[in-house]
Amino acid sequence: MLHIYKTTDETIKGLADHFVQIVNTAIKEKGRCAVVLSGGKSPKKLYELLASPKYNRQIDWDKIYFFFGDERYVPMDSIENNYHMTEEYLFSKVPVNPKRIFPIDTHHLTARHAAEAYQNTLCAVLQLKPHELPVFDLVYLGLGQDAHTASLFPGTSLVHAYAQDDLTQNNTLVAAYYVEKLKMDRISLTPPAINHSKNIHFMISGEDKARAVYAVLKEKYQPDLYPAQLIKNLNGKMYWSLDKAAASNILKS
Repeated sequence: MLHIYKTTDETIKGLADHFVQIVNTAIKEKGRCAVVLSGGKSPKKLYELLASPKYNRQIDWDKIYFFFGDERYVPMDSIENNYHMTEEYLFSKVPVNPKRIFPIDTHHLTARHAAEAYQNTLCAVLQLKPHELPVFDLVYLGLGQDAHTASLFPGTSLVHAYAQDDLTQNNTLVAAYYVEKLKMDRISLTPPAINHSKNIHFMISGEDKARAVYAVLKEKYQPDLYPAQLIKNLNGKMYWSLDKAAASNILKS
């Protein structure tokens, strides 16, 4: 589903309304909701709005289990850390149960160890059987100017493996690798860990993302170049919420 809003603020309001709807439906149906949060700049305004009185009181925060789609391998208190940002803009301002927040712990000796530990966390919290994939209720994703999403970057061996439909990768829920152009280790949920979710929601704003949005949605399938094309909802719904600037190339086509 493609939703195009006039402004970034309207996009954020639409995202907040959708969050309330999905979370409340999941809690009503099964008593809990599993949400995967995105880092980076895009979600900050969403988190601030969800923490505002209007939305805060509509949400049963105690019944939400929060996970993360990716993380920079930096200290947990770094301003570049996705969990740190979310703690500042959301968790510290709402009555969420700290025991139901599951950050990607970067205290581990290496990024690979952090990824393995997070996969073990997912399996334990979600009670996954061997070879079973998670089914999150809601996953938020952003999109980079290079069409990366989460920490799935173009031209990397990890993305290439999934682009080639390497089925041996399907048991890997969390991966870590060094991103040469960023000179940084990144940790990310893999496409199989994302693609069976009930709701996958891309949130994108800004004219600088317009080319990437067009490439992912309109150009031929080339996930080595446009890794976000690896994300396919196999178990529910896919949403793209864009402001008019981010959708500008689509609107011209």
